[in-house]
Amino acid sequence: MKLLRRIFPHPHLTLLLTLVWVLLANAPSLNSVLFGLILGIVIPFITQPYWPDRPKLRNWPMVVEYILVVLWDIVVANVTVAGIILLKRDADRKPAWISIPLELRSPEAITVLAGTITMTPGTVSCDLSERGLNLLVHCLDAPDPDAVRDEIKHRYERRLKEIFE
Repeated sequence: MKLLRRIFPHPHLTLLLTLVWVLLANAPSLNSVLFGLILGIVIPFITQPYWPDRPKLRNWPMVVEYILVVLWDIVVANVTVAGIILLKRDADRKPAWISIPLELRSPEAITVLAGTITMTPGTVSCDLSERGLNLLVHCLDAPDPDAVRDEIKHRYERRLKEIFE
């Protein structure tokens, strides 16, 4: 078991890197799978010293749910942003800076939250407070900033708290 842990210091990262390489190769073949596996072994092995405290994912079904929610939100946000850009006059837009108070304490969870917000069209995470208690987010159109804050906390932060903490 110790030998496996030494070869695969981060098994989930190994699988993810292998999968991403095969998808990037755009043609699943034995060569692309083998090269992806080599990358999936070498990269975590080289970066192992920089991961002293690996994040522990506590709830794998919630990870799948989170991914599906984020993918759905990205699709909906694309349509919404297209509507805002094509149909709403500049004077009618209400861009806003919103401070999201965080209950998350895990740096990995906060990073995933910030990345999720940035990947969703119409929003971008811009800054994290010095103590990591607030995340500053800019919204393209937020007539009700409190509703945006509450939606981020309910849809994303709550799930990430179940996954990481």
